[in-house]
Amino acid sequence: MDSDSDEEKYYVSEDTEDDDPRPPSRRSSISEPPSPNFSASSSEDEDDVGNVAGHQPQPCLWTLPPQPQRCVFHTFTGTPNGRSREAAHVTSESTPLNVLLLFFAEIITLLVVEMNRYYRQFLENSDERHSPEREVIEAKMLAFLAPTLQMGHTVQGRLEDYWTKIEQLRTPFYGQTMARARYYHILHFLHFTDNKRNGVDRKDDRL
Repeated sequence: MDSDSDEEKYYVSEDTEDDDPRPPSRRSSISEPPSPNFSASSSEDEDDVGNVAGHQPQPCLWTLPPQPQRCVFHTFTGTPNGRSREAAHVTSESTPLNVLLLFFAEIITLLVVEMNRYYRQFLENSDERHSPEREVIEAKMLAFLAPTLQMGHTVQGRLEDYWTKIEQLRTPFYGQTMARARYYHILHFLHFTDNKRNGVDRKDDRL
C-alpha cells in the first residue's frame, strides 16, 4: 500500500545505520564554562595581605619654616600723588571706620534724599492731617541701620519687642540707639527712588 511505503521512508529501524553523520545536538554543542581556578588569585591576595600587614607606617615629621612669617602693616600717609579729591576727608589721622564709610556714603545720601522726598509727597497727597516729622539726616540713617543689622543677632517674636520694657525680653541697645516711633517712621518711608520721576502714582501703587 502506498501508506506503508510512505511510512517506511520516514521511519527507520534501530538496526540500520545511516551513511551520513547526524548533526550534533544543540545540547551537546554548548560547552560548559570552565570552573574558576581560585588557587592563583588566592595566593596573590594572601601576598598582598601579608605585605600590608608587614608594612610599618612612616612617622610624619613636622618642621617649622626657617623664618617666622610676619604680617606686613602698611603705614597710611595720605592720598598718593596728591589725589585728594577722591577722599578729601581721609587723612593720616583718619580711623578705619572713616575709610569704611567711603563705601556707604553715596548710598546713605541717596536714602536720606529719597526718603525725605517721599515723605513730603505723602503729606501733599494725603487727605488727612498729619503732624509733620522732622527730616532725616545722614547720622540718623546710620543710626537706623545699626539696630536693623543687630536684629539678626537678637531675634524677637515681634518688631515691637525690641523696645519692650519686660525684664526677660528687654534689650537696652535698641531704645538707647533710636526711639521706636522714629524707627517706625524711617522704616515706613524708606525709599530709593523718586516716584514722580519714574511715573509711578502712589494711589495706584500697592507698594
